[in-house]
Amino acid sequence: MELAGRRIWVVGASSGIGAALAKELCRRGAHVAISARRADALKEVAGDWMTAVPCDITDAKQVRQAAGVVAAELGGIDIAVLSAGYWQQMGVEFDVESFNRHLQVNLTGMANCLGELIPRMKAQRAGMIVGISSVAGYRGLPGSEAYGATKAAQINLLEALRVRLRPDGIDVLTVCPGFVETEMTEQNTFPMPFIVSAEQAGRAIADGIEQRSARIAFPWQMSLLMRAARLVPDRLWAVALTPRS
Repeated sequence: MELAGRRIWVVGASSGIGAALAKELCRRGAHVAISARRADALKEVAGDWMTAVPCDITDAKQVRQAAGVVAAELGGIDIAVLSAGYWQQMGVEFDVESFNRHLQVNLTGMANCLGELIPRMKAQRAGMIVGISSVAGYRGLPGSEAYGATKAAQINLLEALRVRLRPDGIDVLTVCPGFVETEMTEQNTFPMPFIVSAEQAGRAIADGIEQRSARIAFPWQMSLLMRAARLVPDRLWAVALTPRS
């Protein structure tokens, strides 16, 4: 797929992967609109090259309004990248408030966007939805109970939509990054093997869009490690990850 001239909406683009990808898409000739909650940061990313439309994806009304503005400014939406996400490490005690916040942003937020995008793309009989999930959705990790659960749900959701929307000419790309240098990972105090820059992530995702891939995961070392982890028996996995006293 040629990206030059494509009308692309990147949601969750005030920093991190979304911001880096939006800039990469512009470099490849796309017409880009970006959305996020933080208006000032969004304008800084947009510069003179992109349309900035502030939006909180947990608010369905705001998503509806933003989608309308983006479609009007770009003349339509060919590709939508759903990159907004929330991460907070779970402590020793199960934090229900944190879990619910993950649900609101990572799942309800994605659903709000899908609810606006799918009818628009069905009407034009073409489009691509790109969902940013994570390799954290491949296997349960202590400390990532909330984040990993929502990422696993995103992978499942996007896989189901790929089948459902195929007859309508709509492609669905699932993106599963490993560790990426962003504001979200700055808070991490644990080792982050094979970490890549946001710019590297942006290039990988843009390549995946061009190739009309169904799923991409990067870096390959982390992807391979987490795929292999799925083969470990459940009880052995629990024993291996239990802290030694």
